[in-house]
Amino acid sequence: MASVEQIMKEALALPSASRALLAEKLVESLEFDVDETLQMLWTDEAKKRRDEIRSGTVPPISGEEGLARVRQLLE
Repeated sequence: MASVEQIMKEALALPSASRALLAEKLVESLEFDVDETLQMLWTDEAKKRRDEIRSGTVPPISGEEGLARVRQLLE
């Protein structure tokens, strides 16, 4: 059986599309304890925010601007 180091070396030598597919499959293989209630709440919140932007209630801002605002708040 190949060592983790050997597998990693071989994986890093793959083309980027193949590495991306491998990474996706590795992440999928991890077991996550998903709190269904929490997942539902986050989904509802995301849909609410999407709808606010679509309706014009809340103006969208760029990711850069959002991060700048967060940094400013943390200072």
